[in-house]
Amino acid sequence: MADITDIKSILYTEKSLSLQESGVLVVQTAVNVSKNQLKEIFKEYFGITPVRINSLRQEGKVKRFRGKIGQCASYKKFYVKVPEGAKLDALSV
Repeated sequence: MADITDIKSILYTEKSLSLQESGVLVVQTAVNVSKNQLKEIFKEYFGITPVRINSLRQEGKVKRFRGKIGQCASYKKFYVKVPEGAKLDALSV
């Protein structure tokens, strides 16, 4: 079962802000979240049924710090198209 805590953050980059003007939110989540689970989260917590959801799995980068190799955490990025006229006051900048 999906929960609101599965959403790590809403991404606010130059690209994501330009997408928000056309009604697309960019959401970063845990790797195990599916499109259907994210759709349930938006219905339950925000009261909005997304029109379309596209997903992208982002693998963690390998980084080197003081000679030791480590890896950043992997995450999923979702592009959520909300219906026209729908506003998410909690998520707007």
